[in-house]
Amino acid sequence: MAPGSTPTIRQRRFGLELRRLREAAGLSAPAAATALGTDRTNISNIEAGRYGISEERVRRLASIYECNDAALVDTLASMTGGRKPGWWDEYRGKVPPGHLDISEIEHYAVRLRTLQTSHLPGLFQTEDHARAIYELVVPRLPRLEVELRIAHRLARQGVLAGDEPTPYTGIIHEAALRMQFGGRDVSRAQLRHLLAENERENVTLLVIPFANGAFPMVGDSILYAEADNQHFDTAHMDSPTGPFFFDLPTQLENFRLRLDLVEQAALTAKQSADFIRAVERDL
Repeated sequence: MAPGSTPTIRQRRFGLELRRLREAAGLSAPAAATALGTDRTNISNIEAGRYGISEERVRRLASIYECNDAALVDTLASMTGGRKPGWWDEYRGKVPPGHLDISEIEHYAVRLRTLQTSHLPGLFQTEDHARAIYELVVPRLPRLEVELRIAHRLARQGVLAGDEPTPYTGIIHEAALRMQFGGRDVSRAQLRHLLAENERENVTLLVIPFANGAFPMVGDSILYAEADNQHFDTAHMDSPTGPFFFDLPTQLENFRLRLDLVEQAALTAKQSADFIRAVERDL
């Protein structure tokens, strides 16, 4: 069996959880390989997310590691069965890998929570708004790359629609609402689109006005993707050098706590919708 291509963030998380189970059991990679009837290289590649593994072998490993967390084992087993391509694979090699990882995380999430302090959430950006953002990238991106990134960003928005749309709670600071990308007309159209998307039953948008003062994580932007099993929650933050992903239990617990506190600092859903309308009228 040859190693697969560069593993995605979800494949790496799968392998990481298996490694954590092995280490918690106090077993070395060679010992685990012997018990499974394979070699150490295979165990290393599985734990790095480079190899696929069958559901039967996952459950066998869980038994070897004496894992009694049935929900965790079931979740790991559900992640096997081959590496089926997602819609985002169409963009592989065309947009940065981190963009694809975000798409994958959003696709498999059972709930999404975000905090945006200077940009509007990507899942609600219009084509013109997104284009205005990408045109500010330094050094300037080639035109084709800009169009590919815009197409990918718009395709991501599918998680909020369809027969089983993902529940979404977005916290937006007033600064992000008033930041004009592309000029007044583009900004007004963007805010109207935001209000229209806020009508979805699965979408809750909450605004933090300047008047509410400071709050935890002020200045930060975060995506928190909840999974079927909390072991596989993922937090994502952007940086000038690319995305950072967080998956340690203590990190995730901290992000959940801080997002809860930030929600308490925001207006109610109705007040937030009225506030967005007022900002749109001010433009």
